[in-house]
Formats: sequence, C-alpha cells, structure tokens
Amino acid sequence: MSQFQLYLAILASGLCAAALGLALLSGVEPTLLLHGFLVLGALSLLRPWLHPALWLDGALAVLGAVAVLASLQLYSGPPAFLWLALVATWLWSWVFVERLSDLTAPSLGQNGGLGLLIPLTFGLAILVTWEAITRGASVPQVILPPPSQIGSRIAASLPTLWTDFQQTFLKAVLAGYAIGCGLGFLVAILIDRSPFLKSGLLPLGSFVSALPIVGVAPIMVMWFGFDWQSKAAVVVIMTFFPMLVNTIAGLNAASAIERDLMRTYAASYWQTLLKLRLPAAAPFIFNALKICSTLALIGAIVAEFFGSPVAGMGFRISAEIGRMNVDMVWAEIAMAALAGSVFYGVVALVERGITFWHPSMRRA
Repeated sequence: MSQFQLYLAILASGLCAAALGLALLSGVEPTLLLHGFLVLGALSLLRPWLHPALWLDGALAVLGAVAVLASLQLYSGPPAFLWLALVATWLWSWVFVERLSDLTAPSLGQNGGLGLLIPLTFGLAILVTWEAITRGASVPQVILPPPSQIGSRIAASLPTLWTDFQQTFLKAVLAGYAIGCGLGFLVAILIDRSPFLKSGLLPLGSFVSALPIVGVAPIMVMWFGFDWQSKAAVVVIMTFFPMLVNTIAGLNAASAIERDLMRTYAASYWQTLLKLRLPAAAPFIFNALKICSTLALIGAIVAEFFGSPVAGMGFRISAEIGRMNVDMVWAEIAMAALAGSVFYGVVALVERGITFWHPSMRRA
C-alpha cells in the first residue's frame, strides 16, 4: 500500500468513525446494515498501518454502497451521518481501485479480466453517488433523474430503443463510417502517390473538416432526404479528414533506412507500400478508426435533430425533451454511450490482434 493509499484509507476510516459518533449524538439510529458498515470502517483504524486485504477494501465499498442506498428509503430528510457514510464509501472504492491498479498494472495482458474490475468499480461508484445525491437531496427529476428511474425507463422502452438503435447506428453510423474511413484511406494513398494531389486535395480535406456540423446537417437533409442516407452523409464528412490525416502520417512513419533497404531489393512502389509502409502505418490508421468510431455516432445523432423519420436516437432526444420526458432522454443517452463504447472496444480489439507487434501493445 502506497503512502497515498494509506492516507485515503485513514480518511475513510475516520469518516466512518465520525459518522458513527454523529449518529449517536443526534439520536437518530442508523439502520442495522449502515451501522455494521460504520463500525467495520471505524475499526479499520485499529489495524496496524491499515494494511487490510484487497478483498476487504472491496467489501467495505460494496457494503457502504448497499447500506447508503437502503437507508435512503427510511429517512425523509437524510441526516448528516448518511452523507459522511456516502463519502466514506466513495473513498473505500477509491482505495480498492488504487490497490487493484497496482496489482494489475504489471500484468494486464495476463489479468485482463481482473483489469476490467477497475472501470466497473469506478462506474458503479459514480452511479451510487448519483443515486444517493438525487434521491437524498430531492433533486427535481426534470433537472436530473436518478439512475434507478433511467434504468426503469430503459427496461420499459426496449422496443423503442431498439428501433432507434437500428435507425441511427446500424444504418447511418455504420454506413457513413465505412464510406468515410474508406474514402479517407484511398485518398491518402492517392495523395502519397501524387505530389500534385498532395498540394491540391490535402488543403481541401482540411477545409471540409472545418465545416460546422450544424450547418452541414440541414443541407444534407435537403440533398438526401429525411431517412438515414442524409445522416450517413454527415458521418462521411466527419470521419473523412481524421482518417486522411492519420493515414498520411502513418505512411511517412517508415524510416529512410527501411525504405532504402526496400529499394536495394528492387521492390516496386506497391510492394514497398504493402510490405513496409502500410504495416508501419497500422497504429496511425487504427488511431483514426477509434477516433472516427465516436465521431460517427455524434454526427449521426446531431444530424437527426434537423430532420428524421419517426425513429432515431437524435429524433427521440429532440422529441422527448420537448415533452419534458427527461428520463427517456437519459435512456437514449445511455444507449448511445453504450453503443459508442462497444464500437470503440471492437475496433480496439481488432487493433490489438493486428498490431500485436507494436511496442504499445506489448505487456511486461
């Protein structure tokens, strides 16, 4: 345990002790579950140098989260010791993630499943804090609904969410992503082959990337109609330039010595391209593909604000916010974030399989 982790653990234990003392002074009896968490957390101060087992840190974080959420149902106005318990729960989660990072950092290649526990714990801690604050502080649902309400809305609206996902992601995003990235890659090859095109097309690509999406989207709707084709056109515009620039940079990544070696073998331009320059450019190309995976979804959703059939993530967000159905808006946001994260993860997995030789992919 590092010095920083030790301080975090001491602070978490101190907050548990303070919350327990505050509960006794205020005369408000904590629930049995919350009382057990506070006692166990406070007793952590008595352990030598506060070096508990890793699983005990995780157990304290989980117990605190469950205890705080369960206690919110019983107090009309949450007492001060409950907020201290919430902060202590967050700190125990922080200690657990810190220690887990130290454990998995040297061997993520062998313990990838264990490494996934780090973002999962961090995400759950955010959701628990969000739930506790919105419910405990009685935040109006129009401003920010609790995650439990958003989850209920997702469960009740799965058919609608699936229809919107099909319209936005499976049609507009995937089509525009494939066309935009493919065009960017091919134009980069042409620019690399011809100095004339390099001086002519590269500035034009820079100009296209500077076009504001809120100005381009209505024009694409007028050109290609209200269906997914106009959204795919916006995605093409957004993904073309990042792919173009990264591919050109990658094609120049091979060193002069390596190129001279290919010339001594009497290799043609296309042989050098396929056997040397494209493999060297692979990390740059995949970097562009990962960037474009998120840009594509953003572009398609924003484009749907300017005209869409009665389906689509952007259409649903625009329509439901007008009806003040904020939980449905957050449900669409959650589905879009999940789809974008999975899409990014798939591209990253493909990158790891193809560019396994690159230093950034090697593990100790």
